[in-house]
Amino acid sequence: MNYDYRSLLLVSAVVRVCLIIYGEWQDSHMEVRYTDLDYLVFSDASSLMATGMSPYKRSTYRYSPLLAFMLLPNSFIHASWGKLLFSASDLLVGLFIRIILKLRGVPENLCLISMGVWLFNPFTFTIGTRGNCKVLQAAFWYGLVVHFRIYPIIYALPILLVLKPHNIQSGSKPYLQNWTPSQQKSQQSSSGEGLVRISDSWLLLRSMLTGEKILFGLLSGSVFFFWTGLFFYLYQWEFLNEALLYHLTRTDPRHNFSIYFYHIYLHHQHEFSILEKLVTFLPQLMVQLVLIFRFAQDLPFCYLVQTVAFVAFNKVITAQYFVWYFCLLPLVLPWSTITLRWEGISCILIWMGAQIHWLMWGYLLEFKGKNVFVQLWFAGLLFLAANTWVLVVLIRRHKFSPVFLWSEKTSSKSGRKLQ
Repeated sequence: MNYDYRSLLLVSAVVRVCLIIYGEWQDSHMEVRYTDLDYLVFSDASSLMATGMSPYKRSTYRYSPLLAFMLLPNSFIHASWGKLLFSASDLLVGLFIRIILKLRGVPENLCLISMGVWLFNPFTFTIGTRGNCKVLQAAFWYGLVVHFRIYPIIYALPILLVLKPHNIQSGSKPYLQNWTPSQQKSQQSSSGEGLVRISDSWLLLRSMLTGEKILFGLLSGSVFFFWTGLFFYLYQWEFLNEALLYHLTRTDPRHNFSIYFYHIYLHHQHEFSILEKLVTFLPQLMVQLVLIFRFAQDLPFCYLVQTVAFVAFNKVITAQYFVWYFCLLPLVLPWSTITLRWEGISCILIWMGAQIHWLMWGYLLEFKGKNVFVQLWFAGLLFLAANTWVLVVLIRRHKFSPVFLWSEKTSSKSGRKLQ
C-alpha cells in the first residue's frame, strides 16, 4: 500500500487518540499510572490560574505561565485537553519535518521515512499522550522558545556562526543546499571537508558583529525579555525563581538517569563546593563547544548532537528530555549512511537495553522500596556510555552538508533560494 504524508498524519493521530483513551482506563485500574506526574502538575497550575491565582501556588510547577494558560480548557472542557494539545503538537512537528526536508530537495520517500521516525516513535507518542510536552521571524520565535523552555539557549552560538555574510547577504534570501543521492551514499566521515575548525574559532567570534547577527540577537532578546518581564510583573519573584532560575541551579535528589543523581541524593542538604560544580559543568561545556565549532554550518546536525550531548551530561535527566532530540533526528537521517540492518539496530538495542536496565532498578526502588541506589547509579553510568556510543556512531556516519551555500557559488542545481 502506498502512503502519502496525509495518511501518516491520520494514522498517527488515531494511534494517539487511542492511547489517550487507554490511558484513562489504566489510570483507573492499574498500580502504575499512564498519565505523567508532570501533567497533573500542569493541570493543577492551570486550575489555579483559572480561579485568578498564581500557577506557582502549585508546588513543583516550574514552567512559563504560558503553559498553564494553554491548559485552561482542562478545567471546563475535559482533563485530557492538554494531552490532545500535546499530541496535536507532535503531528505539527511531523509536518514541519516534511516541509524542512522538502525545502532541501529531499525526495518524497525519504521525507515519509523521516516523518515516520518521529510520528511512530514509541517515546514521542507515549510521552505526548501521557501529557508531557526568516531572520526576523526566526529571531522572534527563538526568543519565545527560550522563554518557554530555557534549554534552547544552547543553540544561540551555532545560529550566530551560521549567519555569515557569504551565507546571508543583506536584502536577499539565502540559498539552501540541495540533498543529492551522493550525499546519502557517500561513506565520507563528517570530520572532513567544510567543517568549522577549532583553530579558526577566534576569527569566527570576531566576525559575529555583523548586521544580521546583531539584529537577530536584539530581536530574540527583546522577545525573551518582553515575556519574562510581563510575567515578572504579574507573578513577581515567584515566577523568576521557579520558571527560570530554578533550571539553572537544579539539583534533583530523586532518582533519574543522570550519573550525578546519587551524589546529589547523598549531599542534598549540603551546599556544593565550587569544585563539585565545576566537575558537573565543565564536561558539558567542553563537549558543547567542540560540537558547535565542528558542525555549526550543518545546523540541523549540530542541533542534534548538541542536544544528545546536553541531555547525556546533564545533572538531571528524565524520559521527557529524549523528545528534545527525537524531533531533530528525522532532519538528519537523509544525510546519514547508517544502515538499519546492522548499525541502526545495534544503536537502538544498546540505547534501549541500557534504559530498560535502568528502569528495572528504578522500579525496584520506586514501587518495591528496595535499597538499590548503587545499582541504579551504575545503571546510569551504563546509560551514559550507551548515549556516548550512539553519539559517536551518528557523527562518524553523517555526511556533512552545510545548510546554506555561499551566495557567490550558488547554482540552480546545487541549491534553492529560501522562500
